[in-house]
Amino acid sequence: MRILKKIGVWFLILFAILNIAIIVSGRTYLYKGISNTYLKGRSGPSISEFDIFDNREVKAGTEQKWNLSKNYNSKKIPEELETHFNELQTVAFLVIKNDSILHEQYWDGFGPDSRSNSFSMAKTFVGILIGAAIDEGKIKSVDQPVGDFLPEFKEGNNARLTIKHLLTMSSGIDFDEDYVSPFAYPAQAYYGSDLRKLTNNYSVKEEGGKVFKYLSGNTELLAFIIMKATGKTLSDYMSEKLWIPLGAKNTALWSLDSKDGIEKAYCCFNSNARDFARLGQLYLDSGKWNGRQIINPEFVSQSIVPAELNDVNGKKIDNYGYAWWIIPEYKGHYVFYARGILGQYILCIPDQKMVVVRLGSKREKPQGTEHPQDVYYYLDAALEMYGNKAAH
Repeated sequence: MRILKKIGVWFLILFAILNIAIIVSGRTYLYKGISNTYLKGRSGPSISEFDIFDNREVKAGTEQKWNLSKNYNSKKIPEELETHFNELQTVAFLVIKNDSILHEQYWDGFGPDSRSNSFSMAKTFVGILIGAAIDEGKIKSVDQPVGDFLPEFKEGNNARLTIKHLLTMSSGIDFDEDYVSPFAYPAQAYYGSDLRKLTNNYSVKEEGGKVFKYLSGNTELLAFIIMKATGKTLSDYMSEKLWIPLGAKNTALWSLDSKDGIEKAYCCFNSNARDFARLGQLYLDSGKWNGRQIINPEFVSQSIVPAELNDVNGKKIDNYGYAWWIIPEYKGHYVFYARGILGQYILCIPDQKMVVVRLGSKREKPQGTEHPQDVYYYLDAALEMYGNKAAH
């Protein structure tokens, strides 16, 4: 009994010390992180936990309904691929071809209107908004210095940073992109309450425009630029330039760092498969939607070709443009796509005039800068069910 009492006392002492350390270090975001992961039986975020954050609406306008193909849901996902779908906890799979929905399937209580977190697909959305701001003349070009908008980037190495460096993940900023450490930028940004203060703690350490390093903080800086250039919140600008013109059915939610605060621009755009697909269709059609030019076609074309960069090992990259991932060749097809950390994908296959959206709770981790293996499961399923022979 005495031993148990001693263990209890030491546990309370350790608990008190940890709490004091958290408070003194200012890392109180850890409380939110722990309470919404480990105390809920998870080691990471959930796809539908937007309600633990303050959110800002991305308002929709008049819905422009998708056409349903005459072959709608006429085929089944191949059995061997469906096994992977289930293992990776897929909740939505949508195939659009020739502007019409060919296939859609939902699991675990999700449906066409169910909100799910985009995670890092939001980086692609922010990249598109940079194009919109350039079209509007609010931003001169992708080569404009970041310091023209953000005073923290007017001097020293920071002054050489351009918008293009942020778009192509070649900023040279010392953001620590670690998804395991609770002390790294992603965890602090996700669970913290002051994105501007956090992001401004980092600075340019290497020459920009040379080396590809995927960093969430780059996209947050792009959001700061958009807000400064337009005088609007990121959500309002998204609504005005994309969500309303694209005829989204449902109002989306963009999670904030605090009440009436700043959007978590690198992640946390909450919507559904059908409305996410509109952004893929927009780029598949060179920036047009229903015949109306929404984004300049030149910006679109620049976005979906590999940036002139090397990886950290000095090898030329072929997998990233302006916030879009790229697969230059897969079974005769060129593919560009947006992706999120738990297997959120908007996959675009131009020669097939096809957009594929997959949402779910798990993915297979990429090796280095390679593409996650599960990307190919969803491409294979769509192509085997509804694809034509690749154009050569």
